Amino acid sequence: MSSLFSRVSAGLLSCCLTAAVMALPPADVRAGDDPALEQRFDAGIDPQDLSSWMKQLASQPNQVGSLHDKANADWILAQFRSWGWDAHIETFRVLYPTPLRVSLTLPGHDSFHATLTEPPIPGDATTSRLKDALPAYVAYQGDGDVTAPLVYVNYGMPDDYKALQRLGVSVKGRIVIVRYGAGWRGLKPRLALQHGAVGCIIYSDPADDGYGAQDVYPQGPARPAGGVQRGSVADTTEFPGDPLTPGVGATDSAQRLSIKDAPTLVRIPTLPISYSDARHFLERMGGQVAPANWRGALPITYHVGDGSVSAHLVVESDWSLKTIYDVVAVLKGAELPDQWVLRGNHHDGWVFGASDPESGQVALLAEAKALGGLVAQGWRPKRTLVYLSWDAEEPGLIGSTEWVEAHSEELRQKALVYINTDANARGILDAEGSQSLQRLVDEVAAAVVDPETHVSVAARRRAAMRVAGEEADASPAGKADARIAADAGHSLPIGALGSGSDFSPFIQHLGIASLSLQFGGEGDWDGVYHSSYDTWEHHSRFVDPGFAYDALLAKVAGRAALRLADAEQPVQRYADFAEAVGGYVTEVKALADARRAAADQQSQLLTADAYRLADDPTLSRGDPLVLPPVPHFNFAPLENAADHLSRAAKEFDAALSAGSAQLSPGTMAHVFAQLQTIEQLLAPEPGLPGRPWYRNLICAPGRLTGYSAKTLPGVREAIEDGRWDDVDRYAQLTGQALERYAARLEETHRLIAP
Repeated sequence: MSSLFSRVSAGLLSCCLTAAVMALPPADVRAGDDPALEQRFDAGIDPQDLSSWMKQLASQPNQVGSLHDKANADWILAQFRSWGWDAHIETFRVLYPTPLRVSLTLPGHDSFHATLTEPPIPGDATTSRLKDALPAYVAYQGDGDVTAPLVYVNYGMPDDYKALQRLGVSVKGRIVIVRYGAGWRGLKPRLALQHGAVGCIIYSDPADDGYGAQDVYPQGPARPAGGVQRGSVADTTEFPGDPLTPGVGATDSAQRLSIKDAPTLVRIPTLPISYSDARHFLERMGGQVAPANWRGALPITYHVGDGSVSAHLVVESDWSLKTIYDVVAVLKGAELPDQWVLRGNHHDGWVFGASDPESGQVALLAEAKALGGLVAQGWRPKRTLVYLSWDAEEPGLIGSTEWVEAHSEELRQKALVYINTDANARGILDAEGSQSLQRLVDEVAAAVVDPETHVSVAARRRAAMRVAGEEADASPAGKADARIAADAGHSLPIGALGSGSDFSPFIQHLGIASLSLQFGGEGDWDGVYHSSYDTWEHHSRFVDPGFAYDALLAKVAGRAALRLADAEQPVQRYADFAEAVGGYVTEVKALADARRAAADQQSQLLTADAYRLADDPTLSRGDPLVLPPVPHFNFAPLENAADHLSRAAKEFDAALSAGSAQLSPGTMAHVFAQLQTIEQLLAPEPGLPGRPWYRNLICAPGRLTGYSAKTLPGVREAIEDGRWDDVDRYAQLTGQALERYAARLEETHRLIAP
């Protein structure tokens, strides 16, 4: 694999970097030596910069392959260089289909043609700049020209197909119409195909992100009637990145799969439409009235369909390779240049992409400018900072995945932590990632002030967790978090990482400790997500007026990067990770018991013919799919490993806190070396069953959840899928990984307290 510091001409970057480092002031200022360093960093962040940068980046459509996407990469590169970073663009050639012809109609005497374009919004000048924008489209769906009856399947998730089974309705040979929500969009056509559908239409119901939720744009933030959510439907739960080069960087010389053999492509035509267009299809459908929890906010009666209404769906795409542009910027470490702290955000969008992703991108740029200012004042990082502006995240985390795959060996040796951001909004800090970094997040958040309440970001986050745990509909996990938040001496929990952004190849493929940070919950951009209405105008009015929280994100993420870069001792606290693992073990054991009880109960009901007797005899019906009996499993390897990890982590954390100040520089360097690759022990071969690209045995995106995380995924999903042999197998494999992790902590502990 080529080095991070290589370019087209071998050695060019290293020469330039050497010259740049030689030109810097002496490294006589350390973050730990100067308590005012972070305040000086904050002072370099100006919300007006973020506003003007977003207006520039989101001024034209910037999806992969567009002129503005390349222009943005060049502009970002120039900014990094102007702030003193050594920066270059790294390119890859990836499969990215774009629409040649899309059409959706209702045939017949009262025919209707779906619009598939979005009308401009009065008062938002950006929404009229659609010359280079894609129409309503989802990437990596199958081309086709089909006419078939319509079936409404609610959100198109597994439970919805179970409900259809009970209603006696089949989607085989039909086109399904599903609404966005309740799960990742790529699952909707995949599950439809698995159940025999020949096409898929996805629409945004106004109950979820339109007038049922808020006033619509421009009066409010919600989705207007003509808004369309674009996106990707590639099966990134198998692997993200370029569909033709799994596991290797998509360079010019890479061997590629043929398109027909690419496993992540969906094989039925799929289109997204607005709720204005969806109404024309849904209101003409007959059949049974949809279940109560399937009914949205359109002023119609929702029916599941009786075969009397058909749709004609056409999708034809250009399946060529496109060039993508990752911007890589480096501040080389003065003392430990081969230890890397990585920080990333993507710059491509589906149309203008103001909130998603440019709100996070401008935060990253603000950090880079402020860090460059510190360098000009005499500071240099102890470790190397690598800032990354990814391309092609939206189609399937492609820019980050290809870069990680191309540099995998070097990253395994040198990467410490990856910090990711994406979309951002006004509100409360949300953090997910490696729980060994939980205390770091807490400490950084405690040092930064929320601009509206004037208390610390950590105090607001703690209060929000406590209040959420008292809500009537609070989940057991939410209640548990509230109890932890009430303990001022306990670091606040951070969630496990699933998928949906560029942390995935780092933590789930290579096992590199990662964080994902964002603010939100008050500023509202859900209604313009992946539409042509995600503009600077919308963001500055409804998402983050004054760009205060985008600037706040820069302060939190930038301070975390600073502390990692200059840390004199490890910032990790491993007892937090051990506590999380203990909770996950309890959950999978409870899941097995619940599945066993459900199968036993269903068997009794089927034997008693209870389902038939309880159903309305005047309507079509069906018995539920039979649940297989659930055996008892051997969770001992997991339980023993979790106990071992808990003991080792507590002892290590205590020894580090008590004795780190007395350690010699050589011993502390050895401690860092031992811990640098510890998270990689959680991502061994052979990876997860059926999807070996995902190697992390602690967290992964769920096969049937998409973005949401599954913890202890090898075990948990084997229980959910009824793969009983894999339950015991992955309980053992996961236990072995945790045992190795605990043993590494014990080995490192002996360095601190021999």
